Amino acid sequence: MGLVYAEIELINAEDIALARKYFIGADEIKRMFVTALVDTGSYMLCINESIQEQLQLPIVEKRKGQLADGTIQEFDVVTGVELKFKNRRTICNAMVLPGDSEVLLGAIPLEDMDVLIHPLRQELIVNPDHPYFAQMKLKGLREVKI
Repeated sequence: MGLVYAEIELINAEDIALARKYFIGADEIKRMFVTALVDTGSYMLCINESIQEQLQLPIVEKRKGQLADGTIQEFDVVTGVELKFKNRRTICNAMVLPGDSEVLLGAIPLEDMDVLIHPLRQELIVNPDHPYFAQMKLKGLREVKI
């Protein structure tokens, strides 16, 4: 299978909260469309420094990450990234890669949005078993009888 890319929208979730409280207008919400490499080998959303600066996402911590070549580096982690793909959305943290590195869409946001890679078409799709809303698996949840 070749590389799979998806057009996603990234939004500053703090701006959305400020707009809901009428501290800023809806037109002031920082957002952008990007092409992301769908990377099931990566756990998180990974953005680059340019995106972090444009969306003004707050850095909350540093984490170490292992790159494809096996090296381990430390990266800033930002919070409050709303990610949209078709009729799906999630809010997540993102690792900030240096410079203008490629955006990576990792397994955690993919699972949260209930989207899949279509192997024949080599594209990201909404789960056809749940086309209208994301559905999560909740293993181990049992009904409590009183």
